Amino acid sequence: MGSRVPEVIDALVALGQAEAAAELAGVQVTDGPEVTGSGASDWLIIGFDGDPDGDFRAAQTVGGWAGLGSGREEQWQVTVAAIASRGDTEVRAARERAYEIGARVEAWLRADPSLGLRSLEAAIEASQLTQDQTDQGVQAVLLLTVAGRAFT
Repeated sequence: MGSRVPEVIDALVALGQAEAAAELAGVQVTDGPEVTGSGASDWLIIGFDGDPDGDFRAAQTVGGWAGLGSGREEQWQVTVAAIASRGDTEVRAARERAYEIGARVEAWLRADPSLGLRSLEAAIEASQLTQDQTDQGVQAVLLLTVAGRAFT
């Protein structure tokens, strides 16, 4: 199957890792659910909702033919999680940090909706915020649905 989703995930990961030393300083940027010994409190996870008990859905697609013999149009969605954890109970600070991390993804898409890929356009289609207090402190998770369409 000729999906563009792998290219989209790779492009988003590359953008995040390129900014890890600047705008995303202190944020662990990962490609899906990675096994790591990192003690980072802030994360940007491309292709995973950050829930180790979840269903690990990274992306979904629908598509059809763009024209007889001319290729296929694919509509896709990629899950991106911006996670901010704190060792205290300050919900507002965690929420603001999660939105700061998510804002970088939005900035990339505004600057280049094609993500540098041919015949592709992307934007943030939806978001969902969850906030949780645990015995380790507060955690805010901002789930972004990066959606778009592409031709294969």
